[in-house]
Amino acid sequence: MENSMSFLPKGGGYRSLMGYRLAEIIYDLTVIFTERHIRRGSRTRDQMEQAARSGKQNIAEGSVASTTSRETEIKLTNVAIASLEELLVDYEDYLRQHGLPLWGREHSRLARMRAYLRSDAFMNAPMSLVNRLNLEEYCNMCITLINQCTFLLKRLLEKQQQQFLEKGGIREQMYRARMAYRGQTSRTAQTSRTGQTSQTSQTSQTSRTGRTSQTGRTSQTGRTK
Repeated sequence: MENSMSFLPKGGGYRSLMGYRLAEIIYDLTVIFTERHIRRGSRTRDQMEQAARSGKQNIAEGSVASTTSRETEIKLTNVAIASLEELLVDYEDYLRQHGLPLWGREHSRLARMRAYLRSDAFMNAPMSLVNRLNLEEYCNMCITLINQCTFLLKRLLEKQQQQFLEKGGIREQMYRARMAYRGQTSRTAQTSRTGQTSQTSQTSQTSRTGRTSQTGRTSQTGRTK
């Protein structure tokens, strides 16, 4: 049974976020890419994998931390965005250094790529293209996913800031909960005292009525004699 006096907001729930799902896919695709195309022991390989992992992990950590710290949630969401932006630059560098084109807004295949990456077909089997794409296509796919993910995370960050403005941080929530509890306790005590006073008053009234009735009967008996 949920505690009616609980004031902590529910944290977690990050697995249902589209931003987290995309970040997880980006991480898996990046690990595959670095294993195949970046020399083992290379600093670039380590940085790309760490940036991809950081994007995913900071979304999760921030979501769970939101229970007791909106500030931490906002900070970690921003770290996730920054990590993915770093990864984006690494993919762009790879394309440039290998003489491969970066698909700009006007590229003939970009719109179709974006649409496919938003589809259920892709989300249900995101690794299905791994062995079918060449390097140019693979890198541009990852870049497109990163752009979609950071767009969603920036919207999430705006929502988190709005929630902070509306509800405040944990200390403010604790203060409001404490004041509400004290008010409830005070009302309960007042109700109890009022009930006791009413009971005492009724008992006293009954006692006086009984004495008056007894006195009346006694007086009537004397006159009869």
